[in-house]
Amino acid sequence: MPGLWNKINPPFVIIHAMEKSEELAVINRFKNGDESVFETVIFTHQDRIYNLCRYMLGNAHDAEDAAQDTFIKAYQNLKNFRPDSSLYTWLYRIAVNTCIDYKRKPFWESLFKRSSEGEALVLDPPSDEPSPERLYESKQTGAALQAALNRLSPKLRAVIVLKEIEGLSYEEIAAALDISIGTVKSRISRAREELKRFMKKFMEQK
Repeated sequence: MPGLWNKINPPFVIIHAMEKSEELAVINRFKNGDESVFETVIFTHQDRIYNLCRYMLGNAHDAEDAAQDTFIKAYQNLKNFRPDSSLYTWLYRIAVNTCIDYKRKPFWESLFKRSSEGEALVLDPPSDEPSPERLYESKQTGAALQAALNRLSPKLRAVIVLKEIEGLSYEEIAAALDISIGTVKSRISRAREELKRFMKKFMEQK
């Protein structure tokens, strides 16, 4: 996939989701050797995957790297994709697992950014810009909510981001994370309670 990701820089252009038949046609072409069609996969899903990584990791720098790694892993494994599942839930599972791995990385690793020449030191710290205005009433509240998300465990953060921000159904979340619907509902309930406690404390301090 040389140079492909270099064409992509947030903010992304939102591309309409592929119909199941279109999705299968793209995957079949890829499996038959036409790897150039992977661009269609990226351009269709890049905005949602980046946003998922942004909320999972809390900063734009790591989110870009995690989204890139997600598509690299997808490119390497697409020939093994089973058409009985949804492509975007398959991508979400890769993205969530990638973000969890990023959370385990030593903090100093985020100071290095991959480039065509290898790794380069990034002197500017990762951006902690607040989340989009459509989700928050103010920058201050947005920063507090991102901080609250960061306090959740990776498992709770994943389900609440997929449900409340990405708008996935319980069934889609269960498929993306390979867990039962009951577990999805339980984790969402726990995540909401923890977020409420944090935000209530924040509002009382304002």
